[in-house]
Amino acid sequence: MTEPLPLTAGETIAQALLRPVLDISERRILLGHALGLTRIELVTESERVLSPEQAKRVTDLYARRFGGEPIAYLIGAREFYGLRFEITPAVLIPRPDTELLVDLAIERLPRQGRVLDMGTGSGAIAIALAHTRRDACVIALDLSDPALAVAKRNAAAHSVQVQLFCSDWFDALTDQRFEMIVANPPYVVAGDHHLGEGDLRFEPIDALTDHADGLSALRQIVKGAWRFLEPGGWLLMEHGYDQSAAVRALLGATEFVDIQSWQDLSGIERVTGARVPGKP
Repeated sequence: MTEPLPLTAGETIAQALLRPVLDISERRILLGHALGLTRIELVTESERVLSPEQAKRVTDLYARRFGGEPIAYLIGAREFYGLRFEITPAVLIPRPDTELLVDLAIERLPRQGRVLDMGTGSGAIAIALAHTRRDACVIALDLSDPALAVAKRNAAAHSVQVQLFCSDWFDALTDQRFEMIVANPPYVVAGDHHLGEGDLRFEPIDALTDHADGLSALRQIVKGAWRFLEPGGWLLMEHGYDQSAAVRALLGATEFVDIQSWQDLSGIERVTGARVPGKP
């Protein structure tokens, strides 16, 4: 497939939408972003003529998308859990599969509970929890300062209180205790061919893979979580499509109870968790 031909000044919105190289839904998103128009306005103003600057802007976006850059990075945003999040190349792009982790956390977090989100990235999980459960105290950690900056802006945009700290997993914590710990850590196995395909080519590599067997971050979290969970507290972790049995085994080697995995909408066991014995 050949790269899209440049748009020229004098072409209309309708003509720009007819360029066949990209999917029509992607053309709508990129054209709307470039022109600051909604999907409805693209229709009602379809005969509007593009200025030279607008034609160049749209051409650049089409070309970058044709080259594989994720839509979320091109427009700087992605929806997650019904909320719009700022997204930059410093953070992973939130995916619908991860909404399962939020659902499970909301169901199990007691009133006025304290929840820790590890490796927060854009803050999507922590902010979705804080937005839905205004009674909760939400703390989020990440080792990346640029990622924390994005999470801070997202928290402000949604008017939620999330305490953000720079930390290599549990290192920044002292004597805090939580009713829940959630995590979507790097779990892709080093050398996995998916790292060189699709959107993953453009996402921060250290947020995708542990550069090992895909379980090292999950091992650290399981090992350290016990110290920071209250009796009855839950640990919930997202993992790879084929890792549920291995993660259950990690939890089974500890004193966690009620070990189980949950399926996403595709029927894949996507989240595994367990709780500390005792009552909260």
